[in-house]
Amino acid sequence: MKTRVYDLPTRLFHGVFAASFVAAFAIANLVDDESQRFAYHMLAGLLMLFVLAWRLVWGLIGSRHARFTDFQLNPAALLRYLAGVLSGQTTNGHPTSEQKTREQNTSEQKHKWTGHNPASSWAAIAMFALAIGLGVTGYLMASGDAEAYEDLHELFANSFFVVVLLHIAGVVLHQLKHRDQLGLSMLTGNKQQLDQTATPVRSHTLVAILMLVATLWFGRYLLQQFDANSGTLQLFGTTLQLTEQEGGESGEGGEQDDDD
Repeated sequence: MKTRVYDLPTRLFHGVFAASFVAAFAIANLVDDESQRFAYHMLAGLLMLFVLAWRLVWGLIGSRHARFTDFQLNPAALLRYLAGVLSGQTTNGHPTSEQKTREQNTSEQKHKWTGHNPASSWAAIAMFALAIGLGVTGYLMASGDAEAYEDLHELFANSFFVVVLLHIAGVVLHQLKHRDQLGLSMLTGNKQQLDQTATPVRSHTLVAILMLVATLWFGRYLLQQFDANSGTLQLFGTTLQLTEQEGGESGEGGEQDDDD
């Protein structure tokens, strides 16, 4: 039996947030920072911050499992959850007494953790915090003090990447152990094998459409305000320098000779 636990706005955020980070991280590591294309790293980062802003609002007013009050942030619960995922075998064959105990704990957790489990709750909070750190340091760097915040910005980015890898590994291990298609829940919104008392949440399709329209508008606004020739972005009246400039000049002419 399947139960919808994640509404459409939450799933939309998950997809756009992930895609924005992957784009920003890939550009930052694969494109030379003096290239005009490097500026799209900052644009992707700003889009990531934009969707995070409306996710934070939705975390206060959204459906039951989208709210931050549904997150499981008890450190002891996290340790128990990780121990359960990492230890023992799957439920195939005849379980030992320890496996029976773990199965009982898992049964209780499925009822309690219909939405985010402890690991995904902590991963989400970590990624939200790191995204904010990336946004603040990125903005300060683009405002003219790049060297002072470059190392901290890189630390936030690499930490974010590690959290993403750990999150993916956790989902894979959970799937191998419980075979409940947890990895698909953020795509379909549904979870299987939940307690019979679990009730489905509303899809909130209209809210998702409004959020998507707002995100597309902001993405279009960024592209319109971005000057590829100078590598600058006019963001609500503030000029941000998105590409490295030497001697206060744009990346043309004499600077190209220096690179040869």
